[in-house]
Amino acid sequence: MAYKDVENDRAAMSEMVALTRGIRDVPVLLEDDKVTIGYGGS
Repeated sequence: MAYKDVENDRAAMSEMVALTRGIRDVPVLLEDDKVTIGYGGS
């Protein structure tokens, strides 16, 4: 698992926004090709 500080790292924020298709919610978990957003998932 890799932790990325999207608040302080612009590149990490850009990567998160691309993976989530514009959703800015944390945590974002990436497992293989599956993206899970937030604690409840979506």
